[in-house]
Amino acid sequence: MHPHHPDDREMATALRVSLVQGDTRWHDPEANRTYYGELIRALRGTTDLVVLPETFTSGFSNDAIDRAETMDGPTVQWMRDWARKLDAAVTGSVQLRTEGGVSNRLLFVTPDGSVQYYDKRHLFRYAGEHERYAAGRDRLVLEWRGWRICPLVCYDLRFPVFSRNRFDVERANDLDYDLLLYVANWPGVRGHAWRTLLLARAMENLCYVAAVNRVGTDGNGLTYAGDSAVIDFLGNPLSECADQEVVVTTTLLRHELQAYRKRFPAMLDADRFELK
Repeated sequence: MHPHHPDDREMATALRVSLVQGDTRWHDPEANRTYYGELIRALRGTTDLVVLPETFTSGFSNDAIDRAETMDGPTVQWMRDWARKLDAAVTGSVQLRTEGGVSNRLLFVTPDGSVQYYDKRHLFRYAGEHERYAAGRDRLVLEWRGWRICPLVCYDLRFPVFSRNRFDVERANDLDYDLLLYVANWPGVRGHAWRTLLLARAMENLCYVAAVNRVGTDGNGLTYAGDSAVIDFLGNPLSECADQEVVVTTTLLRHELQAYRKRFPAMLDADRFELK
């Protein structure tokens, strides 16, 4: 891993992102809250955004659906508590029971206790996720500490149209977001696709990409190689994680992103479309 550290002049336009690459315990929410709490405890005052893996309380499992929590459950409260303690946003996905069924829901929780969420749109057919979970529809673009962020979940990475960073002349010549965020349980056997598509998403969308995957072996016998990363708008990795438990913080610099978009304004030639 090769984290980038800014000097004081850069901090005014910087966002510090902490990738938390852990070995999620299988079907044990309480143990996972304890485990991930210990991993992030030391981040207070050093980060703006803490990124946990997909389904970080259970592992990626269709069978975990029977123990799905609600928005009033212990995990949402746990995230609120840690966001307050760390003075940072905390994000990751959890199986949550809603009016429409159980969703693979990414939660984005800020220190004031507010919660925004995105329900995974592309359910992983290969593992039967689409048969048991309710699919989301709309993507979320939120603002945190002056940065616009689009958080997505695992299999969403394979669908570039949904994540496209659209440019709107009527909106002060602006793109939708600055940072594309992925939380995942992406098995090592398909690691080449993970690494390749993350680079492509950064380059094609003129944005930073931050992506967290888990490590270890889950209850289904699937092995995860980590490969969590932060990538800049040129497709250059700023941080890369190997196959081990690790927490790494990387600083994103807005002025470098803006300068690149001005120098290489590919968004001016992008195709216009609407998502249904």
